[in-house]
Amino acid sequence: MLLVDTNVLIDVLSDDPTWADWSLAQLRTQSRLHELAINPVIYAELSLAFESVEALDDAVAGMELTLAHLSRPALFLAGKAFVRYRRQGGSRHNVLADFFIGAHAAVAGYGILTRDVRRYRNYFPTVELIAPETG
Repeated sequence: MLLVDTNVLIDVLSDDPTWADWSLAQLRTQSRLHELAINPVIYAELSLAFESVEALDDAVAGMELTLAHLSRPALFLAGKAFVRYRRQGGSRHNVLADFFIGAHAAVAGYGILTRDVRRYRNYFPTVELIAPETG
């Protein structure tokens, strides 16, 4: 299974002039190789772009994304990684979502399709990342 990060989905949904082509090509390519999924955190982030649950659910279904739930071990790891980030001087308070996504992938053995690899690479080094610089 491959988690699809919010930034990739927003690229496609908003037809981002810089990233939509790459993101759409990766979704097509990766869907042939993996089951594509989002988790509740990604779902919540995506909700900002929609007026209703039904519209979001239609978009998720249209992109053939599975909703994969977060386990307690993944939630625990996310919290621990975020504490480490803060202790190492991380000053941003709004990045916890990245830690939930990275921990989910690490615990479940999933990869992540993303354009933002820095935190995933630093805090979840065992997670396979598919990003512009990797393919």
